Amino acid sequence: MTADAMAGVHERLAGYRERFDTLFADYFDTVARQRLPRSTFVPEALDLVRDMSLRGGKRLRVALLHEAARLVTPEAVAGLDEAALSIELLQTHGLIHDDIIDDSPLRRGGPSVYHAYRDRFPDRPQTALGLSILAGDLAAFLSVQVLLNAPVPVGLRQAMAAVQVTAGADTVVGQVLDLERDFGPAPDREALDLVSDYKSARYSVLAPLELGLLAAGEDPAAHRGELARYARLVGVSGQMRDDYLDLFADEAATGKAAGSDVREGRRSYAVCAVLEAATGGERELVESALAGSGCTPEAIGRIQEIARRHGVDEQLREDIRRTAAAAAAVAAGWRPRWRDEAVEFFRRLPLWAAQQVL
Repeated sequence: MTADAMAGVHERLAGYRERFDTLFADYFDTVARQRLPRSTFVPEALDLVRDMSLRGGKRLRVALLHEAARLVTPEAVAGLDEAALSIELLQTHGLIHDDIIDDSPLRRGGPSVYHAYRDRFPDRPQTALGLSILAGDLAAFLSVQVLLNAPVPVGLRQAMAAVQVTAGADTVVGQVLDLERDFGPAPDREALDLVSDYKSARYSVLAPLELGLLAAGEDPAAHRGELARYARLVGVSGQMRDDYLDLFADEAATGKAAGSDVREGRRSYAVCAVLEAATGGERELVESALAGSGCTPEAIGRIQEIARRHGVDEQLREDIRRTAAAAAAVAAGWRPRWRDEAVEFFRRLPLWAAQQVL
């Protein structure tokens, strides 16, 4: 993929993000102006949801949503703003609950909602936990409410809400699968792909595609198979990229120390690839680090050395490239049916994402 093509994808994503961040801030201002019960905790919960939502992120889901509508028409499409708000509110819900599950103190350069509440109530851990869960729930229900208030026909609202609720349920299933993955023997590739599909691809890629097509008047059910295949490949490629960066990227580039998946006992794509390649004593070192008993910075460095000695880093990069190329090929097959400009965006996107680390 040429430098110009990469720059074109980046610029388009940046444009969607800039416009949406303004829309998101305005949305929360509107919610805050609504009549809320007399309370201290309720506005605090809304403020924490707002802060987490506005803190950043690539807004890739927003871009996918708008480009999915552009597959059908270049004209403005009603309901896209509400669908974009819904997608990102569901993302906020997921981040808040992920940080509870992982006991993560930081998210997007600031405190997680869970740790913000723990700081607020240091002597009431159950209160902090309960309010964190409820803040995540608030984001989830707002994500459905905003769709049901979209300025589109009732039938379309209901269809879009059904897509979003299904995506939310699939994501919860994916989170359960993610926790299960780290018990017992190292999962195989099929199991890892299943987690990526349910935990991220279905709500981050497939749902925005379906919502954009619905808003533009297209029935996504007629193309469910190929849309789901594209989403799964993009999701798997993206997760492998994240796992690769977690183990191999420079801390100066990522903003965090390498090896967090190992330290937290996660059997990620990268960790499983190291386990498969490692020999007897090497494997014992990795398993000890995963169990928490031997996970020092020095151990992470030795695991990186083991991985590079066996070519795991190059194997992962090749897997990322191959999976991204497969996703691009699926999108290229949409040309006879949909607008070429938008098809080209979907073809380039996974290739652009893969090149961010390769």
